[in-house]
Amino acid sequence: MNKFIFYGWIAAAIALLLYSFTQVDLSLTLSQMSIWQGIQKFFQQIGYFNRPLSTVLYVAIIGSMFFLYGLTLLGVKKKEISQKQLFRIIIAISIILFFSYNAFSYDLFNYIFDAKIVTHYGQSPYEHKALDYPGDPMLSFMHWTHRTYPYGPVWLLLTVPLSFIGFGYFLVTFYLFKLLMVGSFIWSVYLIRRIAIKLGSDPSFSAVAFALNPLVLIESLVSAHIDIVMIAFGLFGILMFLERKFIASLIGIVGSIFIKFATALLIPGIIAKVLFKVKNETFLYILVLSMLGAVILSTFRTNFQPWYLLVVLPFSAFVQNKYFVMIPVFVVSAAALFQYVPFLYLGNWNDPVPIILNRMMIISVVMSALLTLFWKLSKSKL
Repeated sequence: MNKFIFYGWIAAAIALLLYSFTQVDLSLTLSQMSIWQGIQKFFQQIGYFNRPLSTVLYVAIIGSMFFLYGLTLLGVKKKEISQKQLFRIIIAISIILFFSYNAFSYDLFNYIFDAKIVTHYGQSPYEHKALDYPGDPMLSFMHWTHRTYPYGPVWLLLTVPLSFIGFGYFLVTFYLFKLLMVGSFIWSVYLIRRIAIKLGSDPSFSAVAFALNPLVLIESLVSAHIDIVMIAFGLFGILMFLERKFIASLIGIVGSIFIKFATALLIPGIIAKVLFKVKNETFLYILVLSMLGAVILSTFRTNFQPWYLLVVLPFSAFVQNKYFVMIPVFVVSAAALFQYVPFLYLGNWNDPVPIILNRMMIISVVMSALLTLFWKLSKSKL
């Protein structure tokens, strides 16, 4: 079983890596090598000109990943998978997906361009946007070129050096940014283990609950969203707080907030722990509810996006051994990833896609509640 799980994850990660290149923007050439251009066109032919096949492949990959996720959690709960085996799985997946294309989001290109405004154009991304540089070749494959920099200054401190090191070469810079995301992901998994030990949760189960959730893998390692870096700093701040290293904790929490502001809602949990001496489990539930509040606020501000859940899943992982947490995590994570299906099939986000997506998430929440209730009733009868 352990070998099946290990090689299953390797196969799923490779499949996701290959699938990611079906979504390479038609205006973007990743390499001038003629052999690569032929390969890229082959994958793009699937993603852009055989959308039914592309959709089936995506659904199959996501379905297999959730199947493996459930098997792995079960194996950890039964103590059938060692820490060393889990480490091998997580590192192997991280290395494979490091090479993936940011298939489901264009945000990584915006991160790169924000830093480029500083390093190449010598100006401030708070004052200038991509459209201010109409001659830049990146504009041919970017989205959201009309917005100025929306994040905190710490994100610039982290990314401007990567832009310098990239020396203006897009592919080099691209993978330097991906390396930052992979490093933040692995750091987050390590911090979750440490925090779980401090709070009396199962460290292996908590780490796997976060690290191998397919949504986490896709949104942090493939699409490479800023949220995984924000979360890593936030988790560091929580760990330092629990170890009573308050200056380091302050640096971590403030650093996280000044990457992206959602983790400001970690502060109520910390206050409750300091002032009211709440128990560890209560502390964790406050963190989960607070970050769920961040997701709800973000959704009302714009529209729900699957990567918003990255702020909740690290904290729900500590209590995911509870059925009333496990069921919603599975159902909502799956529904969030299936939000990409209408776009993959149709090639646009036009009506009625937004209505379909909203209904999908509402149905997933209702289904989570019903399945949780059903599980409780069935357990009570037993």
